[in-house]
Amino acid sequence: MNLIREKTFLSNSVVKMVIEAPDVARKRKAGQFVVLMTDEKGERIPLTIVDSDVDNGTITIIFQVVGKTTTCLSEMKVGDSLYSVLGPLGRPTEVERFGTVACVGGGVGIAVIYPITKALKEAGNRVISIIGARTKDILILEDEIKAVSDELHITTDDGSYGFHGFVSEVLQNVIDSEEVIDRVFAIGPVPMMRVVCDVTRPSGITTIVSLNPIMVDATGMCGACRVSVGGCTKFACVDGPEFDGHDVDFNLLTSRLRMYYVQEKEAIEQFRCECNE
Repeated sequence: MNLIREKTFLSNSVVKMVIEAPDVARKRKAGQFVVLMTDEKGERIPLTIVDSDVDNGTITIIFQVVGKTTTCLSEMKVGDSLYSVLGPLGRPTEVERFGTVACVGGGVGIAVIYPITKALKEAGNRVISIIGARTKDILILEDEIKAVSDELHITTDDGSYGFHGFVSEVLQNVIDSEEVIDRVFAIGPVPMMRVVCDVTRPSGITTIVSLNPIMVDATGMCGACRVSVGGCTKFACVDGPEFDGHDVDFNLLTSRLRMYYVQEKEAIEQFRCECNE
């Protein structure tokens, strides 16, 4: 039984859930994810494990409502049970004492960067965090990120809070200030991760990104989540989800993410029509 213990809307379209999953809570590490199903006939969707509580046997997930399955998930209530929660999956983040690290998160990617930031801080790194959103009202986890950072920068696209601009611009400013950055971790929309990699490439700063390709079985069997890294085919579910961003073929990743755009749009529209009947 994977009971939903807590449910909170962090913004109009971003939901935080605490779910019973004692085995996952006990074994998970930063950077890993679960695959869950809302019901027996539901779609399998991968979601990063944001946090866990071993004593209570729970994990925390944060997701954005974008399609049929996430809409269904967002409508579930405290006390409801998910059909299945499989995990922890994927390779954990490489965490060691690098020195000074920059953790860059955009949009709902802030939820994914949080456990990594926390683990890096606990490993003794100096952590510079840069998080951003389109507007102030959809910025998430500011207090949580601040608590595990030595330095926090906030950006908004519209200038409603913090720096008026993008996370990549702030990262460039930090690099230009001659602060020695030993490693960068960047997670967010694909265009954001691509630009961050462009910023760090001239300085040769290793930049780790977390990829979110379409995923089905999440065990390396189906090949749906294949990506090209350094000219080689990798499966995000078992080889990742984290890779050296300087080696990622972002053009291929973008095209594969849009493969089922029409079908996804049709599915959510049909679901909404059925709900209104």
